[in-house]
Amino acid sequence: MKVQRKSKKDEMLEIINEKSVSELESFSIRPSLRENVEIIKHLFQDCSDFVVREFQLKNSVHGCAIFVDGLIDTKQVNEALESLMIEKGGADDVQVIESEILPVSQITQVTNYKDLLMAVLSGDTGILIEGNSIALTLGIRGAEKRSVNEPEGESVVRGPREGFIENIRTNTSLLRRRLKTPRLKMKSVVVGKQTNTNIVVAFMDGIVDPEVRDEVLARIEKINIDAVLESGYIEEMIQDNTYSPFPQVQYSERPDTVAAALLEGRVAVFVDGTPMVLIVPTTFWMMMQANEDYYERFQMATLIRWLRYLFLVVSLLTPAGYVAVTTFHPEMLPTTLLLSIAAAREAIPFPAVVEALIMEISFEALREAGIRLPKTVGQAVSILGALVVGQAAVQAGIVSAPMVIVVSITGIASFTVPHFNASIALRMLRFPLMFAASFLGIYGILIGIVLIMGHMANLRSFGVPYLSPLAPMSVGDFKDVLIRTPWPHLKQRPGFMGTQDVKRMDTLSVDQSKKEH
Repeated sequence: MKVQRKSKKDEMLEIINEKSVSELESFSIRPSLRENVEIIKHLFQDCSDFVVREFQLKNSVHGCAIFVDGLIDTKQVNEALESLMIEKGGADDVQVIESEILPVSQITQVTNYKDLLMAVLSGDTGILIEGNSIALTLGIRGAEKRSVNEPEGESVVRGPREGFIENIRTNTSLLRRRLKTPRLKMKSVVVGKQTNTNIVVAFMDGIVDPEVRDEVLARIEKINIDAVLESGYIEEMIQDNTYSPFPQVQYSERPDTVAAALLEGRVAVFVDGTPMVLIVPTTFWMMMQANEDYYERFQMATLIRWLRYLFLVVSLLTPAGYVAVTTFHPEMLPTTLLLSIAAAREAIPFPAVVEALIMEISFEALREAGIRLPKTVGQAVSILGALVVGQAAVQAGIVSAPMVIVVSITGIASFTVPHFNASIALRMLRFPLMFAASFLGIYGILIGIVLIMGHMANLRSFGVPYLSPLAPMSVGDFKDVLIRTPWPHLKQRPGFMGTQDVKRMDTLSVDQSKKEH
């Protein structure tokens, strides 16, 4: 039986076909244009959006442009090809073409298939010329993108109305517009074997702790996954404790929030395809702060901050406290209130903990349904559902009216937490605390609080204790935790961040300015 041997070219094509684009670094671009075109067509066979446009230069030298339809600016690509073929098409060396012919501001020389195809799949246009083992990538992208709007999840009364979008270069430009300094550094990383998602790690050189910066970059570079479709993938991969309910990575859609975080010595992680920018390290108290705290007068910002702390406790403990008091410690209530609650619960067939579970689960279901439904009906379903179901449950004798009030207050309180991922932790921890209260009363709640505080004290976010500056104690940093100190007195950056440059403003500058006037 005659065995057909594969040619060297076929073997190479087979090897290339089995690898992902990010693994093609060892495959150099060939001087032969025909060979390059065969390889590219083989890789992208059955890809109707991938265009291979062959052309001829003025001196009969052949060339080829490759791009993805829909990701490029067609008008600019046509102008570039026109320059090559008609106006000054006499050159056949890529060095001359780059420096003298192509009217494109962003041109990069690449020597291997990884760099060429990664650029083209990201929206660049590749140019291959016969006899050259160097290809050019033209940065003339033109994919459709959403306009910059106010982020719906982080609305403010006072402050900028711009929010990040899904395009990573638009997002980095929004940040650059606020930090007009060469000390703002942005390092690019590509993650995802199949998605080749562009990630940019931004930090302020001279301010950020180098160990934190290097740790963030090292954790991202170690990620070996086939796809990154949202920043949540990166968040779970780089956070210190995966199983903790508390978020150790903050995210934001606001450029001003990210800029302020970088100026405190933190690191931002942009992920292409999502408007959510990750910010690390993160402490618990940062999750209770909003960007608007620093735009309003400090007295009001301090009051709002204390209101959030109060409703944080209400959100976490109110259902458990109600279960504990009505089940084990009724003597703690005033007699009139106790009689009122007892009268309301007289016809209820379930213990208080079952009542609480029924209402809490119903409330979570209504909230989830309100988010998933179309906006036009989602809000109506949430409000009508809460009113109708709550009223019907009370009239049917399934739950008592005081329990409906408790769950309603708890739900409202959870919305006062500025960051959604922080309020999720409170919603989840509410349930084990209710179970603890149903078994041990107030003692069960205290045991639960001690366990939660112990867990938080053990948490770290890129080396920074999660409860900083409370534990370990750093008295100087309390001026931006318990209160929002006026700007003239916020002269130093947070000490627990380990920043290289701790000074935010000159000590005498404000005082001197006031004396001069």
